[in-house]
Formats: sequence, structure tokens, C-alpha cells
Amino acid sequence: MQKKTYKIKEDKPTVVEESAIAYQPKTIQTPTLDNWNPNIPFHGTQEEWWEHFHQIEEGEFMTLEEVNREFEIWKKEYLANRFN
Repeated sequence: MQKKTYKIKEDKPTVVEESAIAYQPKTIQTPTLDNWNPNIPFHGTQEEWWEHFHQIEEGEFMTLEEVNREFEIWKKEYLANRFN
């Protein structure tokens, strides 16, 4: 991958090989809902990942048929409202 030049804060050009490096936090910390940033990779232990997955699984789920039905209803209403 070719190196790219980025301007950071004091307008001093910085050369990095990956754009994600420019977004890396100074210290590794577990993101919360308040400070979550999709540009910063999440580093965690296997136990933290499993805990995260189990929290997601505890939420409400819909079957694929329900999702498709709701999408079709939304799409029909959306397209009808576009022409009004």
C-alpha cells in the first residue's frame, strides 16, 4: 500500500501507512456507547467479546419473514409518499 500524507492539528503533514493509525487512541480502552467511534478498532479479550455477543442475543429478535414483511410495508408507504 502506498504511503499517504495527512494533515493533523497543527497542519504538519504526517505520513502513515494505514489511515486507521491516525485514529488510534493513545491508550487502549473499552469503548462505551458515549465514546464509541467506528474508525477506532475495538481491542478486547475473548471474554469481553462473548459478553458483548450475549448482550446482543438478549435483545429482541425478529424472524426473517417478519423483517421482510415490515420492509415491504415500509417500501410501499415510502414509494407512495414520494409521488404525493
